Amino acid sequence: MNVMVTDIADVLIFEPKIFGDARGFFMETWNHDRYAGAGLNVNFVQDNISSSGRGVLRGLHYQHPHGQGKLVQVLQGEVFDVAVDIRVGSPTFGKSVGCLLSRENHRQFYVPAGFAHGFCVLSETALFFYKCTDFYNPQTEGGILWSDPDLAIDWPVKSPVLSSKDQGYPCLKDIPKEMLPVYGGMA
Repeated sequence: MNVMVTDIADVLIFEPKIFGDARGFFMETWNHDRYAGAGLNVNFVQDNISSSGRGVLRGLHYQHPHGQGKLVQVLQGEVFDVAVDIRVGSPTFGKSVGCLLSRENHRQFYVPAGFAHGFCVLSETALFFYKCTDFYNPQTEGGILWSDPDLAIDWPVKSPVLSSKDQGYPCLKDIPKEMLPVYGGMA
């Protein structure tokens, strides 16, 4: 397995080993010991799958408290995936990392707890898989406007299809700091 370090500590890209032949391919998507040895020693408690069409943008979502680390992967299609550091006091607060995930590249993207997460679909459809380190908790969910100018995310879609909830989220600077995770603290 190849592990790619990004510009933000703990945000990692994994390229699992693929075993392929004329019949198709096989890959191991999670093995606790192997991933822990590669720097990701977490306990996943919930798996999710979403299906979306071209131009759909989901995000930027987070939970606080009860932050969720997410190992995400595309099973079908292609997406542009983004992690934004929203930990108050972090040296990379407000910075983001983007990654292209597809069925073809088999990459996995780890978004740590304390980060906002979002993705947009570039293919006709996309089947998106999440492994989460905490359970979904609607009372602690929050979001940041996908087009927040201070974040300067270079989304590859300019007029995405959004939920009404995602359209109404505030910019990061307008969220009270006590409503955000703290760097080095409980995320």
